[in-house]
Amino acid sequence: MSRAEPDVQVPSGDIKAGAKVFKAKCSQCHTINAGGAAKAGPNLHGFIGRESGKADFPYSDANKTSGIIWSEKHLWEYLLNPKTYIPGTKMVFAGIKKEKERADLIAYLIDASNK
Repeated sequence: MSRAEPDVQVPSGDIKAGAKVFKAKCSQCHTINAGGAAKAGPNLHGFIGRESGKADFPYSDANKTSGIIWSEKHLWEYLLNPKTYIPGTKMVFAGIKKEKERADLIAYLIDASNK
């Protein structure tokens, strides 16, 4: 069963600024290019619109059963504090508290994950 999207407004972000956030905070564990290898975390290419835990990666049971279909609204909440949004996730990342950085990263992820 799908988890309902949070009732939030996601601010517009800057794709170029989001690329810098991705490089600084995400690229150690993730790739986003088509055919990119998984690292400590999964490759993120094409993940928007996909159910959490369904790509070829050894996800936690928490991710596999979360019912999340990745969208900008789910990302907005998840990236604030991954361990709170999906208790039991293996993602070891404290989150992004600054709304501008989060919005920029989401804009980049949406753009880059579909190229």
